[in-house]
Amino acid sequence: MKYIPRNITPEILDALSTSPVVLLNGARQTGKSTLAQHLGRQRGFRYVSLDDLTVLEGISHDPSGYLMSLPLPVIIDEVQREPRLFRVIKMLVDRRRQPGQFFLTGSANVLMLPRMAEFLAGRMEILTLWPFSCDELMGRKSVFIDQVFSEHFPYFHEEDLLLPDLVRKLIQGGYPEILKLSSSRRRNAWFDAYITTILQRDVRDLARIEGLHELPRLLSLIAANAGAMLNLSDLSRRTGLVTMTLKRYLTLLEATFLVQRIPAWSGNIGKRLIKAPRIYLNDTGLLCYLLGCDEERLFKEPQMRGQVLENYVVQELHKQRVWSEARPG
Repeated sequence: MKYIPRNITPEILDALSTSPVVLLNGARQTGKSTLAQHLGRQRGFRYVSLDDLTVLEGISHDPSGYLMSLPLPVIIDEVQREPRLFRVIKMLVDRRRQPGQFFLTGSANVLMLPRMAEFLAGRMEILTLWPFSCDELMGRKSVFIDQVFSEHFPYFHEEDLLLPDLVRKLIQGGYPEILKLSSSRRRNAWFDAYITTILQRDVRDLARIEGLHELPRLLSLIAANAGAMLNLSDLSRRTGLVTMTLKRYLTLLEATFLVQRIPAWSGNIGKRLIKAPRIYLNDTGLLCYLLGCDEERLFKEPQMRGQVLENYVVQELHKQRVWSEARPG
């Protein structure tokens, strides 16, 4: 598959021109490594990946010595696998305050790691890469959000999207690897391996937890209620998890960018904070996999199609927000 430009690229280049450390995080397999290497080749970055066990062992043995031996600038892929690197990066940046020294990628929210905020405050800019947006797959960059928040609300006209094309978009989602797979059997096998990898590797990178076997069931329950208000009492009853454990698991699923809570809207900030959020999956392809939903079922079940479509619209707006000038909260 040929390289597909990402609409977040100008934001990354701008960050590299002003900040000593730039972290591009996001769910595993959203194209972070491909994008980082593509930009790195243009700007003369050295590349190392902590998914390479030889590299990981070398860094784990002597984080300071390994990192200080690398010529800068450098890309460090999957940086969350060795949290001690952040202390060394802080030390090096404090010695030489120059933009664009470290371009990091991570498949987990590193701010959840102990003392990360302390190490990197004022030194690092964080950006998030989501699965491909509809715009990116069509080779365009819409500014719908900017136009909506402008003084004069615009009139939009798009060509009609036929139902078969819409269903295909919903089932496919935006993960780069999925775009290469033509059969539902291969897509399901990919998602099965994908979720296993995240739960066994990325979640463990963030926290040592017991009852890891409960997370796939929790993720499936969230998928079944995608777009609904988050009801912790109901989820606790259906999973058998106490509320405190459930909250921790939800935080971990968010930290690996699989799910996303959207805060309730109210003109009153106080009410906004106490109202229950809605919860969505990061990708409709993943959502359909968890729902056991294929194209035929989406055609036949309008209610399910509506649920998946809502998730699609929310995520498309969220992706566009990354490059929007308005940056709504």
